[in-house]
Order: sequence, then structure tokens, then C-alpha cells
Amino acid sequence: MEKETSERLEEALAKAAGGDHLAFARIVREHQGMVFSLAYHFLRDRALAEELSQEVFLHLHQNLSSIKSPAHLTFWLRKVTGHRCIDQSRRQKVRPQVSLEDMPEPVAAISTSDPMLSEKLRRMVDSLPEKARMVVVLRYTEDMEPSEIARALDMPLNTVKSHLRRSLAMLREKLSRCYGEVV
Repeated sequence: MEKETSERLEEALAKAAGGDHLAFARIVREHQGMVFSLAYHFLRDRALAEELSQEVFLHLHQNLSSIKSPAHLTFWLRKVTGHRCIDQSRRQKVRPQVSLEDMPEPVAAISTSDPMLSEKLRRMVDSLPEKARMVVVLRYTEDMEPSEIARALDMPLNTVKSHLRRSLAMLREKLSRCYGEVV
């Protein structure tokens, strides 16, 4: 099944590079969730994440001829999205606050997790410096390995590991200060 998908994407890449708009639309549909998810988890702003996703796919359309394979496409999209998110964050000197109107209605769900802790943790992750935050988002939201993150962000592997180690230590310290216990 995965091989079939890869072959279809490879065919779509070749056709899209040749100017086939339907093939490009198939590539966008296949990857839009990943690009949007990465942008949204980093920026925490739906409209901004949608706009950034469109910019990434426009950039992809302009650079289709440089994409060698479906794996390279995924790598390229993560890399460009990551860099665009960091750039956007730097342009916004003040991190945006989500207004109450933009928040979806809460849905009653049976959950064993602590929603207040999750929200506190999300805000703590948002307080990390841009590059460290992108590393944490790629590691724990996109489930990427440190070596993949290093390639995607053009960082040395040890820098990625250092960002992860320092970020987790900072998050543990902040949580322990808030809750009076070592998490």
C-alpha cells in the first residue's frame, strides 16, 4: 500500500513538474494536512497557518523541478514550512493571543488527561525561543527523529539535541514551579 502511494506520488511529481495542474492538486491534497499542522502547532493561529501553508505550496509550485522523489518532497515541505514559521514568528514581535471568538466550542469528551495541565504545557512550549520551539514541535507533533529535524532545519544534530534537552529541562522546571513537584 505504501509503495503504491509512493509510486502514485512519484508519477504526480513528474506530471506536476511538466505543468499538469491536476497532478499538483493531488500533491497539495496529499500534504496539506502535514504542512498546516506544523504551521498551526507552531504559530497557534489558524488564519496565519492557512496563509503560510498557501505560501509554502506556491513556493513548491515554483520549485517543482528541484524535487527528486516523494521522500524529498516531504523533507522539502517540512524544511520550508519550518523556516517560514520561524520567519513569521520573528516578524511578529509579540506572539499573537487567540481571541475567544476564534476558539472552537468545547466538546464534552471523556478524557483521562488533565486539560489544564495540557493548556499550561502548550503555553510553556509557546514561550520557548523560535528555533527551540520548532525543534520541539517537529519532535513531538510530527514525531520526527533528531537527525531528520537536523536535516530539515539545516542544524547540526548536536544543536537539535541540545535544543531538545534544554527545552525539556526548562519545561520541567516551569512545571515544577507551577505545581510544586518534579514532573
